[in-house]
Amino acid sequence: MEIAVLPVGAVEGEILEYLCRALQKAFPEIIIKSPREAIPLPTEAYNAIREQYDSSIILSKLRSFPKSETDRVLGVTEADLYVPSMNFVFGEAHQLWGVAVISLRRLRQEFYEQPSEKRLFLERCAKEATHEIGHTLGLSHCSDSTCVMFFSNSIEDTDRKTSSFCKKCEKSLNAAPSHNL
Repeated sequence: MEIAVLPVGAVEGEILEYLCRALQKAFPEIIIKSPREAIPLPTEAYNAIREQYDSSIILSKLRSFPKSETDRVLGVTEADLYVPSMNFVFGEAHQLWGVAVISLRRLRQEFYEQPSEKRLFLERCAKEATHEIGHTLGLSHCSDSTCVMFFSNSIEDTDRKTSSFCKKCEKSLNAAPSHNL
């Protein structure tokens, strides 16, 4: 199985490389690759009133990225994302399509008018990327607030959880037919 880490709009190469390494650590039996070409942010996903992008529309664009049946695609964007029922999302995944997207915008300390902290930012990126790929592999949200599959309703939730799966989620992941390990 392969996971493609794909920039949606302009994203620093260093961040994509870090995410590839983090996903390789989280999913050691899966091949992680990062195509260099970015796909543009879909203009139809932009909501001018909210000044955000609808993540579901981005997922539908990622669905058309060429891949085999067992591949997954993780889109990475600087754009602020939302789903209609929420103010924002750090990411979203579609299990049946095998695609996910994460936003870097609210993972940065600067968004909260705090000094930049590169290490913290990259840790947050890794957690959200692992979380969304977990969804594409069949995992649901977890009630363990330290598990990477815990739902992050705030940046504090993301900071509280680890980048690892709890024993229950790890067991489910290894047993999932979509994982094919």
